Amino acid sequence: MASIFTKIINREIPGHIVAENDNYIAFLDINPLVEGHVLVVPKQEIDYIFDLNDDVLSGLHLFAKEVAKAIEASVECKRIGVAVIGLEVPHVHVHLVPLNSMNDINFNKEKLNPSEEELSKIADKIKNNF
Repeated sequence: MASIFTKIINREIPGHIVAENDNYIAFLDINPLVEGHVLVVPKQEIDYIFDLNDDVLSGLHLFAKEVAKAIEASVECKRIGVAVIGLEVPHVHVHLVPLNSMNDINFNKEKLNPSEEELSKIADKIKNNF
């Protein structure tokens, strides 16, 4: 069965996509830690990041770097934090989280619950800076 991320990639379910190329896609986390929290995903559905071949793994990080620069231009932050947890969805994904404090990337804290309008607004900002 396809992961929820594959369903977003295939446009079977909606996602607030901020960047995309032939191999990778980036979209907003719908329950972000902070505003501008983005997931970067290879389009190839593989569960574990270290099962990616070297070209896909390096490409994922290079694409994430471009997305991070767009987030920095869109959201007030000191830098972009990076996390790979990989237990929530069986599809490789990199979290890009705008940071102003260490607590901004604390996955145990309560997540935000932005409206569709708020998500669309920040997605458009990031997309325009990509």
